[in-house]
Amino acid sequence: MDTSKVKKVKSCIWKIPQKGDMRVPGFIFADKDLLLDMDDKVIEQVSNVACLSGIVKGAMAMPDAHWGYGFPIGGVAAFDPDEGGIISVGGVGYDISCGVRCHRLGLKKDKIFPYLEELIDELFRSIPAGVGSTGKIKLSKGKLDDVLRYGAVWAVDKGYGLRDELRFIEDGGMVPEAMPELVSDMAKERQKKQIGTLGSGNHYLEIQYVEEVFNKDAARAFGIDVDDVVISIHCGSRALGHQIGMDYIQVLGKASKKYNIPIRERELVCAPIRSQEGMDYFRAMNCGINCALANRQVLGHLVREVVHRIVPNATCDLIYDVSHNTCKVEKHRVNGKVKGLYVHRKGATRAFGPGRDEVPKEYRDVGQPLFIGGTMGTCSYILCGTKEGEELSWSSACHGAGRAMSRRAALKRWKGKGVIKSLRSKGIILKAASLRGAAEEAPEAYKDIHKVVNVTHNSGIARKVALLRPLAVIKG
Repeated sequence: MDTSKVKKVKSCIWKIPQKGDMRVPGFIFADKDLLLDMDDKVIEQVSNVACLSGIVKGAMAMPDAHWGYGFPIGGVAAFDPDEGGIISVGGVGYDISCGVRCHRLGLKKDKIFPYLEELIDELFRSIPAGVGSTGKIKLSKGKLDDVLRYGAVWAVDKGYGLRDELRFIEDGGMVPEAMPELVSDMAKERQKKQIGTLGSGNHYLEIQYVEEVFNKDAARAFGIDVDDVVISIHCGSRALGHQIGMDYIQVLGKASKKYNIPIRERELVCAPIRSQEGMDYFRAMNCGINCALANRQVLGHLVREVVHRIVPNATCDLIYDVSHNTCKVEKHRVNGKVKGLYVHRKGATRAFGPGRDEVPKEYRDVGQPLFIGGTMGTCSYILCGTKEGEELSWSSACHGAGRAMSRRAALKRWKGKGVIKSLRSKGIILKAASLRGAAEEAPEAYKDIHKVVNVTHNSGIARKVALLRPLAVIKG
């Protein structure tokens, strides 16, 4: 990246000065190394987002940012509907509400080792993974509409999980204003066999243990300590979310012309929030969010069934479930006044700080948990939100390590069998639905997760709670 285009404003925060059509400045959260490793397209895309109507304070890029469709992946922006604010598919992404949920097993790692091979084998058999994977749940169009309306609440009502878990899911497991009639028949057809499936790409199920605790108060609130075993599940709305994005890119493309919205690139097509097209997309996108919440809830239930069957005395209590790739209506303070803003987080995670009503009461003193996936060969982190982050980044943080190279480049460099063998030599079991997928997700294809999380911590947008090491991984 050409660093002459940015100015350092404080530790780990860089400013893209407002110029030309930019309505606000841009901000990049990074240290010097991460900034240099970002491609110039990140600056270009952040600057383009800063030109959009109704944007408030600044267009932002998280420390794991890289080039994406419209917004950079790791892009954050908030829009004021009272000031002509817009909503954009490019600001949400196609994998709507992709996110991570994490369960604690109530056991130390030495207690899980005798059952580890059997446990990961049985999870691999029980959790459908891979491109186009389908599960045992087959839904008619009408029943799928219930999923899209009620999310994880639907799943619990059908016996997938425990009702008390809903408190520990973002939005209580269901966002309002979801209208299935605004979702195409093609999207529903593609999704009807995919509830309870992991999918492919960077989605994973990982058995991990807590190697280090940084914040004892937060760790205690989250119910974890050193050597405790957890299982993290990373997936989203599967085919339905992707099809919603494909459908509404066309709708918002026409809306951009209809309302004469100036955009710098075609991928930023959008509509005024308060237009019919804008609200139609918002309500369809909410269906995608609910679909993802239901999907992860079913997966959590399937994981619990396997854990209880294989591992004596294990629990499988949900710590939290949080999404990225969303647009949420949230109350934030703007120029001294509390306003309802439409916060786009594309490859970024909500990170509410202490005191927010949206955070479960058990965590309200320390802030909302968030789970930052690293690579299957290194580690992941648990963080907590901060009050400072509300001011700096609309309570948003990174969502993972971020890719350092494309999947195509990874395939040229690594072979799936070699990745599996290399991880095994490090004591990590990898079960992959395809050797191609294993190669694409080679640990070295990602940025240094420690650098990404340290920037997140040092900038103040979220704080480190615990470091998680992988024991066994399932990849799509």
